[in-house]
Amino acid sequence: MFITDDLQQRWWALEAKLVERFGKKPDLEAVLFLIGMQETGFVQEKISKEEKQDLMHVAVCTVLAPSGYYIEEGNDPDGWPHFKQLRALPEMNLPDQENFIKDHVLLYFEQEGI
Repeated sequence: MFITDDLQQRWWALEAKLVERFGKKPDLEAVLFLIGMQETGFVQEKISKEEKQDLMHVAVCTVLAPSGYYIEEGNDPDGWPHFKQLRALPEMNLPDQENFIKDHVLLYFEQEGI
């Protein structure tokens, strides 16, 4: 599956908004990191590699939840959300996986009114 023109156009529009807001063009990982920070409220001057991975994991679970892949089960004592996987993700090659996540990220921003 090749990236659809519509998906690409919508992704570029999101990138443009984020460049406007943050002054530089983010890649998919940076966008997931931002979503993770938004969802957890986690803001620190120094963030460890593990915390970055945790924030991106929260983001992936959050953006895939509306499609029924995950459900939030609640927060741990430190305030981090925990998710339960409800169904397996479809098997895809790497470009299709990226497009799948991008499409869900775009839906997330649309639902958030951004």
